[in-house]
Parts: sequence; structure tokens; C-alpha cells
Amino acid sequence: MFEQNDQLAYGAGKKVQSHDQGLRSFMTGVYAHMSAAMIFTAIVAYVIGSSPAILQAIFATPFKWVVMLAPIGIAFYFSAKLHTMTISTARSLLFVFAGAVGVSSSYIFAVYTGMSIVRVFLITSISFLALSLYGYTTKRDLSAFGTFLFMGVVGIFGASLLNFFIQSPGLSFVISTIGVLVFAGLTAYDTQQIRNTYIALSENSASYNEDTINKTAIFGALQLYLDFINMFMFLLQFMGIRTDE
Repeated sequence: MFEQNDQLAYGAGKKVQSHDQGLRSFMTGVYAHMSAAMIFTAIVAYVIGSSPAILQAIFATPFKWVVMLAPIGIAFYFSAKLHTMTISTARSLLFVFAGAVGVSSSYIFAVYTGMSIVRVFLITSISFLALSLYGYTTKRDLSAFGTFLFMGVVGIFGASLLNFFIQSPGLSFVISTIGVLVFAGLTAYDTQQIRNTYIALSENSASYNEDTINKTAIFGALQLYLDFINMFMFLLQFMGIRTDE
């Protein structure tokens, strides 16, 4: 009887160990894809932002609307078609999206000093790591915050659209402050949801396959990428030092 109990305990221990290893490997894939996409965005933004001629050709012409709206269209297409894509297509589209964001955000190198961009990037990176680690390790269920955070994103979008026409510095500051808080919360929330998605898939043998896991990791990378880039851009708006100051 004791021997049987020992065998059951050993089997359970091996299953938990395998589950933990699978989760760690999955999350490593998520962060690796997200980091690679972020590096690609930074390279594209820097190359374009370092050329006044290219910036002039993009942002001083109607073409700027194509550049600014392209990432939104790609993100919606990515979300809608992910499950029908191959892994290589999904991965390629992630980098197409990252490149489009790099082009659309390249103007920051003409507006803010290089040192302030680097400083804000480092602050964002440290904050992101801390918040994502919290979302991954906390036992508290963050799902209740999902609706509140989504409403925050919608509110930010609406306020930003309004401020595009009225150009209010005060409203810009409020939007930036709320934006940082919302995307900080989303970083922890999304990390926990990505983790929970893997756990749910791993417990369902019918849906647990390499293709599904890899696509889930790529989509998770896109979610965390969006959290990072938005938090960075909002922080830059009220922490960055402008070149004309």
C-alpha cells in the first residue's frame, strides 16, 4: 500500500514538474518574441528618425496617415486571422507589425532628445519587468480588472481623438498619466491571462498541440508588446525632454 502511494506521489510529482517546465518554456517563447519585435521596432525607428529627409517625406505629407493607421489595421488582421495562419506567417506578421510601429513612432527622434528617449525606455523596461513578474507570480486573480482596463483603453482613445482637434496641453497630461496607469495594469493582467491560457491548454489534451501553443505564444508576445510600447509612449510624453527646450 505504501509502495503504491509512493508511486502515485512520484507520478504526480513528475506531472507537476513537466507542467512547470512546459510553462517556463512557453513564457520564455512569449518574452523572446516580444523582445525581438521590440528590438526590430527600435532599429526601424532609429534609422528613419535619424534621417530628416525621410521624416519630412513621411510626416510632412498625407502619407503620414497611412503610416499612423497601418499598425492598427495589421493588429486587427493579426487577431482575426491568427488561428488560420501558419506559424511562420504569424511570426512574420508580428515583425511586419513591429516594423510598422517603428515607422509610425520614428518621429520621436525629431521631437525628443536621444538621452531622454533612452532614459524613458530604461524606466519603461524596469517597470514592465516588475509588473509582468507580478502578473506571472501573484496568486490574486486579476481577471476582475479586465473590464475596467478595457474601458480605460477606450476612454484614452476617445480622449486622444478629441485632443487631436482641441490640442489641450492639460488634457494631454491627463491622457498620458491615465495611459501609463492603464497599460501598467494591462501588463500585469495580460501576463496572468497568457499564463492561464497556457495552463488551460495544457490541461485539455484535445487542444494541446505544438501549433496551438506556438500561436498562443506569438499572440501573447503581441499583447505584451502593445502594453510595453504604449506605456513607453505615454511616459515619454511627460518625461521626455523636447529638442526645442
